[in-house]
Amino acid sequence: MLTWWMWMIVGLVLLACEMITPGTFFFMFLGISGLLTGLVFWIAPDLPGWAPWLLFSVFSAVSVAYFRKPLMEKFKLNVKHGHKVDSLVGETALALEDIAAGAIGKVELRGASWTAQNTGDQPIQRSARPKVERVEGLTLYVRN
Repeated sequence: MLTWWMWMIVGLVLLACEMITPGTFFFMFLGISGLLTGLVFWIAPDLPGWAPWLLFSVFSAVSVAYFRKPLMEKFKLNVKHGHKVDSLVGETALALEDIAAGAIGKVELRGASWTAQNTGDQPIQRSARPKVERVEGLTLYVRN
């Protein structure tokens, strides 16, 4: 059976876990629920042994259900950030080698080396700057 101060430690550990996870706000609400459970158990130490677990579960479920979504919207964390592969279309790559018309070669884009297929009628010379027309898997389809 966990004592009130153990619930406080659990709550603090869960809050610390929130700091090292990328903005999901699950551990934060679990941590707050642990702290609230510890507080209730401190105020009313004569509760049966199952009561703190029930309180922790209810506090956690209610706080995640009602407060997580508004918090995610406030910090704009429900929108996916970062570079999507589809956003590569229209960008300019750097040819790392000569790529004949219709052939496959290597280009660099955003600091990474990509397999690229020349979709144009003319060869792409090394150090040329072809544009990305489409992306399929890890292959860029480029054209001068």
